[in-house]
Amino acid sequence: MYLDHFGLRESPFRITPHADFFFGGANRRALLDALVYALGREEGLVKVSGEVGTGKTMLARVLIDHLPAHLRAIYLADPLMNRGELLAVLADELGCAPATGSDGSAHRLLRAVQEALVAEFAAGRQIVLLIDEAHAMPAETLEQIRLLSNLESERHKLIKIALFGQPELDDLLARTDMRQLKDRITQHFRLDPLQPDDVGTYIDFRMRAAGYRGPNVFDAASVTRIARDSGGLTRRINILADKALLAAFARGAHGVTAADATRAFADTELRVPAAGGVTPTRLALAVAASVVLLAAGFLLGRSIDRVPPETPLPAATAGGTTAAAPEPPPTAAPEPEQTPPAASASEPAVPPVAAMPDAITSTPPDAVPEPAAQPPAPADDLTSLLASSKSWTTSAPDDRWFIQLMSAPVAQGEQVERYVRRARRTLDAQQLRAYRADTAGGTQLAVIYGDFPDQRTAQQALATLPDWIATARPIARQVRSLRQP
Repeated sequence: MYLDHFGLRESPFRITPHADFFFGGANRRALLDALVYALGREEGLVKVSGEVGTGKTMLARVLIDHLPAHLRAIYLADPLMNRGELLAVLADELGCAPATGSDGSAHRLLRAVQEALVAEFAAGRQIVLLIDEAHAMPAETLEQIRLLSNLESERHKLIKIALFGQPELDDLLARTDMRQLKDRITQHFRLDPLQPDDVGTYIDFRMRAAGYRGPNVFDAASVTRIARDSGGLTRRINILADKALLAAFARGAHGVTAADATRAFADTELRVPAAGGVTPTRLALAVAASVVLLAAGFLLGRSIDRVPPETPLPAATAGGTTAAAPEPPPTAAPEPEQTPPAASASEPAVPPVAAMPDAITSTPPDAVPEPAAQPPAPADDLTSLLASSKSWTTSAPDDRWFIQLMSAPVAQGEQVERYVRRARRTLDAQQLRAYRADTAGGTQLAVIYGDFPDQRTAQQALATLPDWIATARPIARQVRSLRQP
């Protein structure tokens, strides 16, 4: 909509990963080089963890293009599969999948995969398995990953593995039953949010990668606002910057101001993240501080209780009246933030930006405090789809097949809801279903499609899916996999 207005050849802030928009600043390029180096050596397993929206998927996609020629990448975008399905996907990617109707046991698949890996190594190539959203993998599948990492020739690993996941992956690997997998991870990398000083550089880089050639479009105030509202998460930066550009375009301007950034934030359902994020260290310090304050309050209360009744009142003044407590010196009222100019009659007023939930605000004495904000209720479309799908997922024959389109943590229900709405406009809505699954990394929401008599039919349908769905690498699965522990 605004491309011609700003002299752009494509959208600069789309959230789908694209190698041309990989930002090498803020240590991103150094992390990419470190991954290439680690996987190029005899490292068997490496791990990259980072918060939602820090750019892990983008990093994984760009890594594929930067691997040495002798390393062949296999990318898994949807980890919600059991052990047999993981081996089936690997066998399919390696071109050694058993014929339809033949024995597809896990043992047979593992042997086929191992033979294919040996053949690749004999030809001077090694396989690199990149697993996105690894924190959501079932425990048995992670155990299969460990077993795969054991495959080696006399002196070399046959497969290299890189795990990309949210911080929950670190917690998962800290479990006692995961210590064998953790011990095999030779390199641990962390992808952090952008610092406020890097946000402006990132926005300008994305604009110029999209074809812009003029002076900076986003002024300093708008960058500061976006940096604060996004918490440095690149996905949020993209969403806010895109909406800010649209706000500037709507008023016919060629520059983005703080007012446009304010409108952008008001148009989203994002919450302002706490500065720097909630890290375990910060959380521990906060808990310790709370304990100290509680203890101080308790001791103070005990000391007050011990004051004897005959304790004299405050000393009177010479005039016989009790001396009043001195009033605190007046303090200057906090200087209000600079707000955008009032909207014209033809332009809707900017809704106020919601304050942080833990912010301390001043309340007039006669004001009734608002109730605490409740978490958003589950989206209607997704809730109804989960309910209507339950009968099929529990009663469909084990030998039927379906296509798993995507999966995400239950906390990302809003994104899944938007995915469902778009899928309903693109696919046969009657064949669209959803279900919940408890995995080693927590509860997941999965969106699935179709009801096919065999794997061949499911694969044929898989090949006809729209590009925007295919980019998430959907897979064909058998109904019995939904019922396996």
